[in-house]
Amino acid sequence: MEAQTALWNGRAGQAWVSAQAMLDEVFRPFEDLLVAAVRGGSVLDVGCGTGGTTVAAARKVGPGGRCVGVDIAGPMVAAARERAGREGVPADFVQADAQEHDFGAAAFDTVISRFGVMFFADAVRAFTNLRRAAAPGAVLRAVTWRGVEENPFMTTAERAAAPLLPSLPVRRPDTPGQFAFADPAKVRGILRDAGWTSVDIRPLDVPCAFPEASLVPYFTRLGPLGLVLGDVAEPARTRIVETVRAAFAPFVHGDEVRFTAACWQVDAHAPAG
Repeated sequence: MEAQTALWNGRAGQAWVSAQAMLDEVFRPFEDLLVAAVRGGSVLDVGCGTGGTTVAAARKVGPGGRCVGVDIAGPMVAAARERAGREGVPADFVQADAQEHDFGAAAFDTVISRFGVMFFADAVRAFTNLRRAAAPGAVLRAVTWRGVEENPFMTTAERAAAPLLPSLPVRRPDTPGQFAFADPAKVRGILRDAGWTSVDIRPLDVPCAFPEASLVPYFTRLGPLGLVLGDVAEPARTRIVETVRAAFAPFVHGDEVRFTAACWQVDAHAPAG
């Protein structure tokens, strides 16, 4: 887990904070889906990032409820706290590894996550810990990515840049990362081994869009390319940016970028007791 901690507390975490407004809009449909699963008055948001889903859940449970967001990334937790304060929403945030953190026993009626559960070093251990934190009969709803081949938008930048940038990190689908939960049978097995019941995994195809003006900032800050591009000197950097921008042409429609997010909606319950 040390590698993930270093990654998300460094350049990757800062990049997500800087792109917060744009990412909030892109992924808002998932926010609504997760909030719809909230039951009872206490919610745990795993991999909360900059807090958009946590704040939305806190609004649903109201001032008498309890909503906690957890993330390993210090920069994002700080941004989440600032957001909750700015919006006047009572939500708490913890910088911790959800795989290990003691949330208290049977403390939450609902556990949600938007793209936050694919990064655990030991997924069974992590979901076992989350199940301990869940009250009897509690609801789990997570959204995760399906496979690389079904999400061409997400890998366009690295595929276009790879011939020009030999140092570009290579994704390994069998390791923690964006597409680690692509195989639904694997996910089902993880949840079963962690003690969750009534597991339901269904495909989710969500149209997403953002302004074309945000495209270059998007691919130069986020993902594998964003991790290394800042260290590339001119004129190579300009050539890479131009090449990658051209590769996104199929997704650009006038002043808007459009793509389909191919995901899984993962639902489960904690044992009733």
